[in-house]
Amino acid sequence: MKIEVNTHEKNILRLAEEHPELVVLSADLGTSCEVKKFRAVYPDRYFTMGIAEQNMVSWAAGLAREGYRPFIHTFAVFEYRRVLDQVEMSVAYPNLPVVFVGFVPGITTPGGVSHQSINDVAVLRSVPNMAIFDVGDATDIDYILDMAYEYNGPVYIRQLRKEVPRLFPADEPVVFNRARVLSQGDDVVILSSSICTEEAMRATAVLKERGISVQHMHVTTLKPFSDPTIVEAIAKSKYGVVTIENHLDIGGLGSATADLMAEHGLGKRLIKIGLKGYAHGASKMYLMEKYGINAMNLVKAVEELSGKDLNINKNDLEEVRFVDFLEV
Repeated sequence: MKIEVNTHEKNILRLAEEHPELVVLSADLGTSCEVKKFRAVYPDRYFTMGIAEQNMVSWAAGLAREGYRPFIHTFAVFEYRRVLDQVEMSVAYPNLPVVFVGFVPGITTPGGVSHQSINDVAVLRSVPNMAIFDVGDATDIDYILDMAYEYNGPVYIRQLRKEVPRLFPADEPVVFNRARVLSQGDDVVILSSSICTEEAMRATAVLKERGISVQHMHVTTLKPFSDPTIVEAIAKSKYGVVTIENHLDIGGLGSATADLMAEHGLGKRLIKIGLKGYAHGASKMYLMEKYGINAMNLVKAVEELSGKDLNINKNDLEEVRFVDFLEV
C-alpha cells in the first residue's frame, strides 16, 4: 500500500497559490498541523494565534467579513469543544466561509480523552450552515480543501496528517455529498468513514470470499447527508446496513444513516459500530481493536445481520491487511 507524507501541507500551499485571499490561522501548532512551510512561503498570510482558540475563531470571523478565506488549523478537539459559542455566533450564524481544519480526529491521537474528538460530528451536525467532511486517505486530502473552499460557508474537516495511506485512485476526485463506491453487492451495505474505511476494505475482501455480496461505500461528506446513491444501496440490500466510524456510535455516521433511512421509509436493519464512551490514550491500532472499530467487529456485525456463521477469524483478516485498492 502506498503511503503519502504531509499531503495536507502540499495541498494548502497549492490552494494558497491559486487563491491569494486564503489565510492560515494556527493555535501554536503549525508543525503538528502541517503548515510550518506555509508560514515560510506566505509569512504575511499566516497568523500565529497562540493557545487561544476562542480568540482565533473570532479573528477568523472578522477576516472572513473582510473578504479573506481563513483556514483555521489546530487539533480537532479544540475546534468544537472549547470554542462552540464562537463557532455558532461568530461563524455559523452569519454563514461565513471559515474552514476549520481539525487534526487527529477521534482516536488517532495517543493523547487520551483531553485530545480525542470523539463527539465532534455529533455536536457540529446540530450547528446550522456547518458542513462536515471526514477524510480517509491521501486522495481525500488531495481534494478536500478545494471542496471546502467551493462550499463557501462554514466547514469542519476531520483531517489526517503525516503518514497517510492512499487507498483510492489519485485521479478520482471526492464528490460533494456522494459516497465513494469501493465494492458492489446487494446482501449487505457497509458505510465507513475516516480510518475505519481501511478496516472495512479488509473485512469486505474476506466477506466476499465467504459468499457475502457487499456494497461498501466510503463516506466523506457527513453533513449534508442526503446522498441518493446511499438510499438506493440500502433499499436494495437483502439484510441491511452496517456503519463503522472513528467516533461515538451516537450522533455521527450511524445516526445520520438512521435519519436518512427513516426519512425515506427504508425498513432495513442498521448496526452501528463506533465508540461507546471515552477512550484511553494509546496507539491508534491498539485503540481500534480495544474499542471494536475494526475489521473483526465488522465481520461479526455482518454475521449478525445475515444470520450466518462465516467462520472468519483474525488471521484471515491479517492476510489482507495490505491489500491495495488500486490493484483490485
